[in-house]
Amino acid sequence: MVFRKGERFMNRFRLPYHLVVEEGVFTDIPKAMQDAFPKIKNAKTILVTEENLKGIFQSILDEIMRDFPKSELYLIQKADYDSAVALAKYITMKDITLVIGFGGGTVLDLAKFAAFVSKAQLISLPTTLSNDSLASPVAVLGTEGKARKSFKCTIPDAIIIDVNVVKSAPDRQLLAGIGDTVSKYTALYDWKLAGEKNGDKVDDFAYMISRMAFDSILYSENEELKSKDFIERLTHALVMGGLAMEIAGSSRPSSGSEHLFCHALEENFSEQVNVPHGIATAMGSYPACIFQGRDTAKVEKVIRQYGVPVKPSLHKVSEEIFVKAWQQAAATRADRYTILNETDLSDQRLKEIYARMEELF
Repeated sequence: MVFRKGERFMNRFRLPYHLVVEEGVFTDIPKAMQDAFPKIKNAKTILVTEENLKGIFQSILDEIMRDFPKSELYLIQKADYDSAVALAKYITMKDITLVIGFGGGTVLDLAKFAAFVSKAQLISLPTTLSNDSLASPVAVLGTEGKARKSFKCTIPDAIIIDVNVVKSAPDRQLLAGIGDTVSKYTALYDWKLAGEKNGDKVDDFAYMISRMAFDSILYSENEELKSKDFIERLTHALVMGGLAMEIAGSSRPSSGSEHLFCHALEENFSEQVNVPHGIATAMGSYPACIFQGRDTAKVEKVIRQYGVPVKPSLHKVSEEIFVKAWQQAAATRADRYTILNETDLSDQRLKEIYARMEELF
């Protein structure tokens, strides 16, 4: 790229004002944010969550609503585009200025998109660390039938993690967060490949941050999933992945061929299998690494160190589904250039990889 004399090139992106990871922090959110938003507790607020979380975290939700006297509770029924637009309309009509998303990826994605459309401020309160939706500028919402689509939106103004709440989540959800971080290893290769073969813009700074997210888990020696230290480390890794997407202006720093495999499972085989998103992307990272002609040692290390359950048959992903999902993967995001555009996806090769994964993991 060539610039004329006097011309300046600037990236335009925004960062959260706060990233707080503490024990018990959900009991006084205004205090955690008072330096940047001293009057935030007076904002007209909507607290977005879902019915099952209301039952589990009733006392915490009650405390949050006491801290925000002008708040109301909003329970989502579906995490789809129409529901997000309906929430955005409700926020606008009620003159609400602050949205608080409390929950996992589906709740946070819907809250992010609704806040973006309605131009309200957004606080993200994840109850689990299963993927990088807590900080990404992308909301994945249902559209027609079983299809889901990624929509651009804003990243939160604040991300607040209560270590005690995350500790109460099942191990499987934390393992999914590790799996989502593993997938950056193959996603970054695909991004560079798309730059070389398809002319895609690769932002070096976003690339570096996403690689740091992967490395922070790869080189961690702490295997205690529910320690405060590891929860902080995983939070930072997932947030770095989200910020890398914000800087790049797309999901490319965190999403490559391994995610296309995940999309194929979600969109075409949802009645047969139910694999958490992060675990499905990690399951896809091992074959993607092989397709890319790279050593699988780093991916294997993280999967083995933490026991991320990527063995396909554990999730009812049969050999037939595995083969078909890979062969249908590229079509789920036809505009995305990855290694799938140029690798061998024959039945025989995919069956051999499936057998290797069944034995290895």
